Amino acid sequence: MAERAQYEELARQFSAFGAVKREMGRILPSECPSGSAAVLTLLGRYGDMRLSRLAELLSVDMSVTSRHVAHVAGRGWIERLPDPADKRSRILHLTPSGLDQLDELSRRTTHLLAQRLSDWSDDEVGRLIQLMTRLRASFDDCTRTPANT
Repeated sequence: MAERAQYEELARQFSAFGAVKREMGRILPSECPSGSAAVLTLLGRYGDMRLSRLAELLSVDMSVTSRHVAHVAGRGWIERLPDPADKRSRILHLTPSGLDQLDELSRRTTHLLAQRLSDWSDDEVGRLIQLMTRLRASFDDCTRTPANT
C-alpha cells in the first residue's frame, strides 16, 4: 500500500486535473455543454437505454439527468422511444444528427489530446489509459462507504 504522502500528492494532482477538464470543456461546441456531451458519449458507447440507467452511468440524480436529456432531445440528437417491455417508460436513442454531433465531439477531443500529448510515447498514453481505467473501476461501487480515519 502506498504511503500517506503519496496519497496526499495524488489528491493534489486530482485538484489540478480540474484544469484539464476545463480545457476539454472549452473545446465543446457552445450548443453542447459537458452534460450533453456526456449523454451523447454514453449512448454512443452503451447503446439505447432508459433514463434510470443513464443516471446511473452519469452518477447523478434523475432530475439532473432529465435536464441533460431534455437539452439533447431539444436539439434533435436523441429521441425517446416507447420501451417495448414497459410502455410507461422511454428508451433513449441516438438520432443520425446525434451521431453526427458525437463524431464532432470525438474529433475535437481527439485533436486536443493529440496536441497536448504529442511529446508522449504510445506506451505512455497506453499506460495512462490503463491506470485511469483501473482508477475508475476502483470508484465504481457506489455502495461502498469510505473508512473513517
